[in-house]
Amino acid sequence: MDVTALTRPDRLWSAREVLPSPSPVPAAAGVYGWHFREAPYPSLASGRLLYVGIAPRHMSNRTSTQNLRKRVRYHYRGNAAGSTLRLTLGCLLGLELRRVGGGTRLTFGKAGESTLSQWMADNAQVCWLEHEKPWIMESEFISQLDVPLNLDQNRHNGFHDRLKELRAKARERARALPISE
Repeated sequence: MDVTALTRPDRLWSAREVLPSPSPVPAAAGVYGWHFREAPYPSLASGRLLYVGIAPRHMSNRTSTQNLRKRVRYHYRGNAAGSTLRLTLGCLLGLELRRVGGGTRLTFGKAGESTLSQWMADNAQVCWLEHEKPWIMESEFISQLDVPLNLDQNRHNGFHDRLKELRAKARERARALPISE
């Protein structure tokens, strides 16, 4: 599969376009790519692909029930506990990660998640490719592309260690704070 379908797509979709029903995002398996008008961190370039994800995720004993529509919409309006992309973006933007509920889940709290959702609505755009076995494509794309917001399978990226450190510090701070509501 040609990586230009993600790096230079024919069309990018905004939150305003994919969140209403009916959504143009297919309820199918595939790969998605996130582009950002404004970069979430000073050393990252804006206006380009920064993250690649897949739906469903393939695990050794099963395949998740997610599809492109569910994942893309969740990234736009979910929370950091269920979205690695949101966790990464919030950490890069300096939002305060907190323990919530029983204390094991980490999110940016209601206000922080709302701020992040608005930032994504203003800056994030997504494209996708349908593919029956997206986990095969994910490895290929990450090895071929400069996608600094991906950690998994991406140790070769120059931003990997910085991102890993920022996320670890945010988790450490969150665990030291009281559980948030």
